[in-house]
Amino acid sequence: MRLDGRAAPRGLRRGRADAPHRRRRDRVVQLRRPGVHGEEGAARGRPRPASGGHGAQHRGFARAALKEVLLRFQELDADAKLAALHALRILVIVVLAWGLQAIAARLLRVLRSYLARRTGSDEVARVETLVRAFRNAAAVLIVIVAGTLVLDELGISIAPILATAGVAGVAIGFGAQSLIKDYVNGFFLLLDDQVREGDAVEVAGKAGLVEEVTLRYVRLRDFEGHVHFVPNGEIKVVTNRTRGYAHAVIEVGIAYEADIDKALAVMRELGQGLKSDPAWAAKLAGEIEVLGVERLADSAVVLRSRIRVVPPIEQWNVRREFLKRLKNAYDERGIEIAYPHLIVHAPKANAA
Repeated sequence: MRLDGRAAPRGLRRGRADAPHRRRRDRVVQLRRPGVHGEEGAARGRPRPASGGHGAQHRGFARAALKEVLLRFQELDADAKLAALHALRILVIVVLAWGLQAIAARLLRVLRSYLARRTGSDEVARVETLVRAFRNAAAVLIVIVAGTLVLDELGISIAPILATAGVAGVAIGFGAQSLIKDYVNGFFLLLDDQVREGDAVEVAGKAGLVEEVTLRYVRLRDFEGHVHFVPNGEIKVVTNRTRGYAHAVIEVGIAYEADIDKALAVMRELGQGLKSDPAWAAKLAGEIEVLGVERLADSAVVLRSRIRVVPPIEQWNVRREFLKRLKNAYDERGIEIAYPHLIVHAPKANAA
């Protein structure tokens, strides 16, 4: 009822009458909504920020910074604008050169991994050497090209520089023939796979383990620990003692009075024993080859045999072990190993 005594409209009376019921229903719905109790409900009840909020802020900041830079650039005079453009180009050249070096290094790493998977384990050293050489060559080429472009942006004409370099190159070429020869020979050493890191080689009168192979030189370390740098231009013949397999060659001299057949039989027996030894069986690629009498020396009959060894770097260890066992076996069997000795015959005194 209204204060003036007239009845309120029917729809209004119904709305006011239903208001308490709606409020009770709303409270029931809120109580039934999961997560409204405690901190979890409070956290879920808060409005979530947009998923790209931070990204949008960063993009907005970048647009604002770029707009500010463009506005400042428009305020510069003609000379300042030209200098700024040159500086920007130089920066782009440097960034591109750095990016190209990174891309080249990445591609070479991928190529190295691919080739290492496709080839055997003995090819890994060659792949490593080739990749390092090509990486250095690519870096030098990129630096030269980038430096030329930077000089051009600085207003330095490269034509006189190239002309001077050409004349100087001709003059230097006569004195640097050995250097050029080193690089050419180094390229073919790598291409023909003549030397790898870890090989035991003999080059230019020096022998040792290869520690590094470059286009300029081969670095060797000999048995005494001395390091030799051999220019590739001086390498005429490469003797590689660790490629594929090797033979441990055993030569021993026995006395002329000793039984040759018995001595050869002992060598065969020792070869079979070495082959059945678990510590040495994996290093032997076959049975011992007893070749027989090699030569008749002044004071000894020289016998020769050989054993195929894989990996070849173990040939010296196998030879040392076989010689030790052979000496012990000959001593036990009464086979005399010849050695130089002198017998002095004193003349008999004349009877008085």
